[in-house]
Amino acid sequence: MSLAKGGSTSKCGDGCRPAPFNGSPKNRRRALLLAAAVPVLFAVSAMLGPSGVGLPDTASVSGRAILDLRLGRFFMGMLVGAALSTSGTVFQAILRNPLAEPYVLGVSGGAGLGAALSILIGGAFIGAIGLPLTAFAFALLTLLLVYAIANQGGVPSVYSLILSGVIVSAICSSVIMFLVSTADIEGMHTVVWWMLGNLQPASWAEQFVSLAFILAAIVGLWLFAPALNVLTLGREMAHYQGLDAGVVTISSLLLSTLLAATAVSMGGMIGFVGLIVPHVMRSIFGPDHRWLIPASAIGGGAFLVLCDALARTLMAPVEIPVGVVTALAGGPFFLIVLRKKMKYAWID
Repeated sequence: MSLAKGGSTSKCGDGCRPAPFNGSPKNRRRALLLAAAVPVLFAVSAMLGPSGVGLPDTASVSGRAILDLRLGRFFMGMLVGAALSTSGTVFQAILRNPLAEPYVLGVSGGAGLGAALSILIGGAFIGAIGLPLTAFAFALLTLLLVYAIANQGGVPSVYSLILSGVIVSAICSSVIMFLVSTADIEGMHTVVWWMLGNLQPASWAEQFVSLAFILAAIVGLWLFAPALNVLTLGREMAHYQGLDAGVVTISSLLLSTLLAATAVSMGGMIGFVGLIVPHVMRSIFGPDHRWLIPASAIGGGAFLVLCDALARTLMAPVEIPVGVVTALAGGPFFLIVLRKKMKYAWID
């Protein structure tokens, strides 16, 4: 698929061309440090849990089961965190607003409604692929509904999209509550625990299917990174660059929605990961999405694994849902970004 018309010749001078992707030495060092943090978190995740601190006794059956559970949660945390963070990064680039993320725009709420229906009525009957596909279908419908509500005779503004997303997300949450209230005890417990954010490992088949979806979507978005760099400068600049902004926007939104839906189907309603991590990674690596997308993927996974470790140990042996931890961190962060949003030069 060609992203630009007329080749790479710029019509606006060299100043609007993305820099060559050879990376600064600082970014390369920071990327190595970020990558090195992953095995450290792997060790931390293997040693922390409600049953105590330290590696379980692998000589016993129960010890091996605990270790498998902890390692499975690390794998789940990396996948879900990477998906949410990358999705938030791209939403912020497309909408050119630091407040944009799947949870705020209602995409996570729509995916949650689809996943809840799938859990309660057995929608996963088509196998491991059923839950993420159902979540993706509802997330896509929610995104279309948000756009339709915000679109009043022209291109919708960023703030109308965010407001529409918040409203639609609230409606989806209300429908989920209705479904929970009419479900049996087992279904109610499953959905409520899942809604609060839960990284209990799913079946290996579901994890591998989700891994394939997430990796494919992240790679696809990274291929769009040069176009996203231009798109963040505005549609007029994209036009002068010969960029087909419509193709880039639609394709990126679809891939980002797939990421958010897969993350929700795996870990439930975990908010603010897609808001916090992209801001932190942008302050470290800069605005180039060729660096920002992979950095956000790794950073998002690391952040969620760390939050899950805290959730398991802060009130041990009682386990706090990881979504509660991310919400406690993300709420104040959202307010800070809201107060300082005018300091971002790339916001209209």
